[in-house]
Amino acid sequence: MPQKTIKTTTCGKLYLAGEYAILTPNQVAIIKDIPIYMTAQVSPSKDFQLSSDMFDYSVDLSDDDHYALIQESVKTMASYLKLQNKTLAPFSLQITGKMEKDGKKIGIGSSGSVTVLTLKALSLFYQLKLSKEELFKLAVYTLLKRGDNGSMGDIACIVYETLIYYRSFDRHRVKNWLLEMTLQELLEKDWGFTIKPVKTNLSFTFLVGWTKQPSISSQMIKKVQASISSSFLSTSKKEVDDLYVALETGHKEKTKKSLSTLGQLLEDLHPSIYSPQLRALKNATYQLDAVAKSSGAGGGDCGIALVFDDRSRLEIIKRWEQENISLLYQEKVRGLHDK
Repeated sequence: MPQKTIKTTTCGKLYLAGEYAILTPNQVAIIKDIPIYMTAQVSPSKDFQLSSDMFDYSVDLSDDDHYALIQESVKTMASYLKLQNKTLAPFSLQITGKMEKDGKKIGIGSSGSVTVLTLKALSLFYQLKLSKEELFKLAVYTLLKRGDNGSMGDIACIVYETLIYYRSFDRHRVKNWLLEMTLQELLEKDWGFTIKPVKTNLSFTFLVGWTKQPSISSQMIKKVQASISSSFLSTSKKEVDDLYVALETGHKEKTKKSLSTLGQLLEDLHPSIYSPQLRALKNATYQLDAVAKSSGAGGGDCGIALVFDDRSRLEIIKRWEQENISLLYQEKVRGLHDK
């Protein structure tokens, strides 16, 4: 039985590009890690105990609706341990960090964060050497079993904890594999996704603006899905691929052009994506050396800006404040040639 307490974290994430399109197999997105963390602590215990600061009570492994995702992640880990000829020894798991502000969801984390965090923490507790790809697959396996139909791009970013380029896989096909294959076979199979870190050669300040209006991604997706056309998908794919090349080659104007086109593409896709505040967030870059767009499902939550000089940065923050948009996070991203 494991003897020592371990502690680990998972980050948040925000989409730079590829929202909605990424729900279709073989589409692509660029997703940024946000260093706002959830923390898990696992200790040896006489019996199983799960607690989260989202709820004011703890549970064991008996089914509980609030803890269902954490419990499903524990079941996945039990199955994985069995493959390693190990058993699930009792532990106490504590999860903290709500990814909220002023009691409101901020849209940088997800059910994915909790799933990855639980699996990552338990793999460390049981001294398993999981590769990033195995952790990704185990988290996706857990979510698919629970009926989650997201693109899993958030999972990829949270596992790799860096700016990534992600190509989605056929979730319907993998769901069928869940019924036909053992966990071992599933982990060995090529699912058809791509996850690769983006090595940016462009220097900019990355800003995240929060509208203070929480948005429920699953409801937004239901609203918008019928509007997704083949021309939307092909334009999105081309622009995300162009953005990836522009970031890697350090091409500022092409980066601005692709992000601007992608923002407009989302605005044209469905009227509910750009709330008045998200439109104001995007328009705040007017006549400045910057580009901004909504991030994620839209309808609220966050938008992002890439800013290329300090005067523009200060002006955008001021303009956002005037629109009651809160600066949630800022980071100086340095191109490889600047390091």
